[in-house]
Amino acid sequence: MAQIHVTNLTYCYEGSFDNIFENVSFSIDTNWKLGFIGRNGKGKTTFLNILLGKYEYQGSIATSTVFDYFPYQISEQEMGMCASEFLERIKPGCEEWRVICELEKLGVLAELLYRPFRSLSHGERTKVLLAVLFSGDHDFLLIDEPTNHLDQESREVVKRYLSGKKGFILVSHDRDILDACIDHVLVLNRKSIEVQSGNFSSWWENKTRRDNFEKMENEKHLREIASLRKSVDQSRRWADKNESTKIGFDPAKEPDRCISTRAYIGAKTKKMQSRVKQYEKRMEREIQEKEGLLQDIENPVALKLYPMKYHKDRLISCKAATIGYENGRQDVLGNFSFELMQGERVFLHGENGCGKSTLIKTILSQAAGGNQGDIRIAEGALQTATGMKISYINQDTSFLKGDMTAYCAEHGLDESLFFALLRQLDIERVQFTKRLEEFSEGQKKKVLIASSLMTPAHLYIWDEPLNYIDVFSRMQIEELILKYQPTMLLVDHDLRFREKIATRIVEL
Repeated sequence: MAQIHVTNLTYCYEGSFDNIFENVSFSIDTNWKLGFIGRNGKGKTTFLNILLGKYEYQGSIATSTVFDYFPYQISEQEMGMCASEFLERIKPGCEEWRVICELEKLGVLAELLYRPFRSLSHGERTKVLLAVLFSGDHDFLLIDEPTNHLDQESREVVKRYLSGKKGFILVSHDRDILDACIDHVLVLNRKSIEVQSGNFSSWWENKTRRDNFEKMENEKHLREIASLRKSVDQSRRWADKNESTKIGFDPAKEPDRCISTRAYIGAKTKKMQSRVKQYEKRMEREIQEKEGLLQDIENPVALKLYPMKYHKDRLISCKAATIGYENGRQDVLGNFSFELMQGERVFLHGENGCGKSTLIKTILSQAAGGNQGDIRIAEGALQTATGMKISYINQDTSFLKGDMTAYCAEHGLDESLFFALLRQLDIERVQFTKRLEEFSEGQKKKVLIASSLMTPAHLYIWDEPLNYIDVFSRMQIEELILKYQPTMLLVDHDLRFREKIATRIVEL
């Protein structure tokens, strides 16, 4: 057991005007199972890289701990090799027998180590790399979003595996994974950083309770400040009015006045002015007490959506279809039947490689006239409603390049409205001057989501839209969908999201 003490950490990217971290201090224990929570772009991965010694920073980080990081970077050459051949390169001192023991805990055979890495599925690659990561003895492990692109079954395996481990920082936006695997949270709030015992749900409950208390305190302070300000104005007016009577009076109208009353009036005015100063001091104290309230409250703006109404109820009809690729040796989907009715939110569910993305590509191809890509329908039929407009989010973000202005022009988006929507999704204005390839993966996903939300459509097809998206934005998107009830076809493995949104689940 060791401690990691972070003291007055300050870090800023070269060329940036704003600090990612500014005078941040906290301590964590290397025996904890620590969940790392924060919005996209707040600096989670940056902090992990600082721990790894990749960035120079101001302040100090005191620890005797050795860090290791997941995911490992696998080169193009190594993708064609077996994992057993590059174990030593990605984790010096790694012993193959230990990796095999960890693979057994992950429920997979050791033969994965002796197959070309490129031939493994996303889930198999993740399990191999996690087995390598946990094959050491005393490293403190930095695990960055291990479940992205994994199907539900693989996520369950990884969840069970991590829940039996300790001594790591886990960056994840999946609420189910966080609840199952962690015993402490490290949270990057809007203006502060906090460390707390418990899992995501206990932290969220505490945060909700604290936010409500701060809102009530803020309202109380605002009322008190308004009352004091009114008293200040009234007392100041009285003092000014009283002072003005010291000199000059009409003996006929004020027979009880004489020159000696000036001293009395002056004393009375001084007393009123003293009262004004007391009110102002109290008001200043109230304002100081109010400072800091609401600074960390997550108050996401309600998003808008513009779903279109189609004149028929059935939008997609698939009857006993066998679907594959022109150059493929075997079909991906066989004898598959499926219907999508207007108003439904259907989730496609199944393990990686079962044909979810293939089905989506086939629907998009048919809606565009059936002449896109190399997809073929060998048997049966798949029909889409004539003239149906589709808004699509691709699971891949690698095509996002260039500046935001060019992106808006290419997709026919109003630039000012698009930027406003990205701000509502919590992307800072300073990011708008960057090129899209410089965005984090979460920010790229938000660009695709914003583009889809701005596109009026009869059907919204979203293929793994929440990969890399922070917890708060996920909740924001859930509320949007439940409010506007669009017709949707989705692939996503976030269990909480699916439970809230789905009207039907189709198993492939």
